[in-house]
Amino acid sequence: MAEKQDDIEVVASGGKSKLMIIIIAVVVLLLAGVGVMMFLGGDDEPASEDVAAVATVKQTPIYFAIDKPLIVNFSDQSKDAVRYLSVKLKIMSRDQAVIDAFELHQPAIQHELLLLLFGQQYDVLMTTEGTKELQKQTLITINEVLKAEKTTGEIESVYFTSFLMQ
Repeated sequence: MAEKQDDIEVVASGGKSKLMIIIIAVVVLLLAGVGVMMFLGGDDEPASEDVAAVATVKQTPIYFAIDKPLIVNFSDQSKDAVRYLSVKLKIMSRDQAVIDAFELHQPAIQHELLLLLFGQQYDVLMTTEGTKELQKQTLITINEVLKAEKTTGEIESVYFTSFLMQ
């Protein structure tokens, strides 16, 4: 007695259709891989963000001190009381060429700084705000002299290492 199954039909499928499905799947995976690689930056040229990140890396600071203090008399500004200001300062830049230019033009810079210091009011410099403003003005004055001498780059900071008023 043989049993007969009507609901199951066995059809022999060809090997060509399975092969086509496998080839299409491999091509799709390869295209997806190439797309992901290009998206994640597989190219050899640096992106503009990479260049900007490299540009923001700061160089080591270079300090330079003016050897002699800058001394200014305040007799006119202090109602003829004998008063003076003595300032020692250091500058900071991250470019040796700017430090070299500062050294070369130091006489002109000292002249301009003495004029700046002489124009200050004794009573204003007694305050922290006045001293900080003088520090900003000193930086601006130095950079203006360097710019007038066609120096590329600027001094980044000025530090008062001694600030004596009597």
